[in-house]
Amino acid sequence: MLNKEVLSQKFTNFAKNECKDSSGLYEFLALEIAKDNELLELCTNARNGQPVPNLLFGAVHYLLLKGYNHKLKDFYPSIVIEAKPPSQSFEYFKEFCIINKNELIQLLQTKLVQTNEVRRCAYLYPLFCLIYEQTKKPLALIEIGTSAGLQLLWDKYSYSYNTNEVVGNKQSRLHITSELKGETTLYPFLAPPPVATRVGIDLNTVDLTDEEEYLWLKSLIWTEHKERLMMFERAASYIKECPVQLVEGDGVSLLSEIVNSVSNESTVCIFHTHVANQMPIETRKQLLSIVESLGKDRDVFHIYNNIQDRDLHLDFYLNGVEHKQTVAETEGHGKWFKWLLQSEIQ
Repeated sequence: MLNKEVLSQKFTNFAKNECKDSSGLYEFLALEIAKDNELLELCTNARNGQPVPNLLFGAVHYLLLKGYNHKLKDFYPSIVIEAKPPSQSFEYFKEFCIINKNELIQLLQTKLVQTNEVRRCAYLYPLFCLIYEQTKKPLALIEIGTSAGLQLLWDKYSYSYNTNEVVGNKQSRLHITSELKGETTLYPFLAPPPVATRVGIDLNTVDLTDEEEYLWLKSLIWTEHKERLMMFERAASYIKECPVQLVEGDGVSLLSEIVNSVSNESTVCIFHTHVANQMPIETRKQLLSIVESLGKDRDVFHIYNNIQDRDLHLDFYLNGVEHKQTVAETEGHGKWFKWLLQSEIQ
């Protein structure tokens, strides 16, 4: 069982490090929960390894979005037009948790925190374009930690970087903007490259055609983040039009089998964003070793962060020769990135 003292510190850190300037409601509530023995006891029902503050707030948000009627909803900008100030919210939050304790325990014990930050596609788009320029073969996309697979559809979205110029799929329902920092400019890739295969692997894949699973992912988006919610909903609308292959299981152990099933007429692109930090160090090393082994037999591109640091990296193997490059410094949700590559992959 999770330790309440440890949980208390997790909520304090969550408020100070993650919520500040991002969610006034969750920042205030997290600091109050950190001092409340009854709510900390409730949180001991969460699975080991889960980010408990995100999980609890997601579970409460989920019940509110399902229509549970309580005055707590008046503090949620995702539910009411004019939300009440967070400073008045805690007594209602605690009361809601006590009244719905059994439902919340069920959610804490069974649900996982999974994000689909489609704005991260803003820095994936130019990189996939560069890879295609290098190989001139359709891309075979394999994403580890895919959740619902929305990042696998990056070529269905349109993008702008610092200007009004639109690149990507210009007819897209989802337009993603991101600030490009630094002096390096992006090569102007106007149209997305062809994609031959889209495979997403996750320990718990999410079927967005299932109403309950769709609602759970919505509930994980923080209540003030209306733009993130809009982007999620518009990206999710492409799932029915362009289904992706979702494989449930351990992405590291399944990787070789999936790569070996890809035609040599395609370029293998393995990628994952903000997933490796949830892997034990030995698993990260195993993943890098598997990619290196695959690269001895065929051309492979591996895009990732959070293995050795938070920067976006590209390891690739062409004709059995290994190359390693740091691609970009990135903000966690993709709001900005600093491009470190020149116009070509070298």
